[in-house]
Amino acid sequence: MVTVRAVCVFCGSSVPADTRYRDAARALGALVADRDIALVYGGASVGLMGELADAALAHRGRVIGVIPAGLFAREVNHTGLTELHEVASMHERKQLMYDLSDAFIALPGGLGTLEELAEVATWSHLGLHGKPLVLLDVEGFWNPLIAQLDRMVSTGLLGPASRDLIQQARSPGEALAALTAAVPARPEKWITEQER
Repeated sequence: MVTVRAVCVFCGSSVPADTRYRDAARALGALVADRDIALVYGGASVGLMGELADAALAHRGRVIGVIPAGLFAREVNHTGLTELHEVASMHERKQLMYDLSDAFIALPGGLGTLEELAEVATWSHLGLHGKPLVLLDVEGFWNPLIAQLDRMVSTGLLGPASRDLIQQARSPGEALAALTAAVPARPEKWITEQER
């Protein structure tokens, strides 16, 4: 079992026309706040990120944003957060988000979300952390990625234990349940913290 005091959520800085994506981000933000779990995210006020943060704040949640200085103008940093950390680079952003969190959820997003998801899963695979990771699916958004991961296993490019590091959930409640029920990963350490 994992104690989740803070969850890092990866998601897009855009909002799709399909309102179910916005609704999922809002529902997750509200549920995290209602469960007294701190929300750690990319610090923007726009897109699914803004919807997520606004919902958590509306439910009196603790919301921690992490944003690189150069993205302030593009992503429009959120000015109403509990904490906003300005960092110098994207790498520092991800590192601080990871350090502040006990678990990870990926809502739908674009290349940035996919990259953050892949990096945190790789760090777990390499034994740098044992924090659980869940894809929060909206209308089958993550199904092609799940199929690709399963194909990697079937071709022998990814071990089943590493594939199992990425879980899938259909609702915010299911995602939080999967995180708290997870057994912390204890893979063999391939590299040290300093080598990442």
